[in-house]
Amino acid sequence: MERLINLLGYQITWFVTVMGANHGKSAPAWIAASLLCAGHLAASSWRWLDVRLLALAAMLGIFLDGLLASTGLLHYSPATPAVPIGDCPLWILALWFAFSTTLTRSLGWLRGRIGWAVLLGAAGGPLSYWAAARGWGVVTFESPAWRGLLALAIGWGMSLAILSGAAARATKNVSTQQPALEEPDFP
Repeated sequence: MERLINLLGYQITWFVTVMGANHGKSAPAWIAASLLCAGHLAASSWRWLDVRLLALAAMLGIFLDGLLASTGLLHYSPATPAVPIGDCPLWILALWFAFSTTLTRSLGWLRGRIGWAVLLGAAGGPLSYWAAARGWGVVTFESPAWRGLLALAIGWGMSLAILSGAAARATKNVSTQQPALEEPDFP
């Protein structure tokens, strides 16, 4: 049940964030992401791991989305306010914070499954940005769009592999006194 709640919470956060960006605001993104992260951390038996994954996800997001913005492969609306280094919009950064909550819940099954993480990241990342572009126009791709989509596939594939690998390493030597992260229901 936790996985389903986490998945729904992340999807609601994504929707609120994109709708806010569509109206030129990043505050809805931060409110939704803060509520999701606070609820996640309050219920977590792995708070320290979740905080580290949140920080790592934020760094990867600043790097990836900042790189895509600064190279002109993607354009974000609104583009400001943004992280001073790299031009990653704050509303996108809020999504990275929210996404980090899925790493020990709805996407917890990826822990240590680097191949699956690469595949899921390479497919899911570009699809999410494409949906934001097509449905709300908050992301636009420099023509030809395949270059931005390819960069997203590579970046998200690597990012999700790094994040799931970090989750696996962090839980490898944890005492049996603490509850284990749930095992996957599927491969």
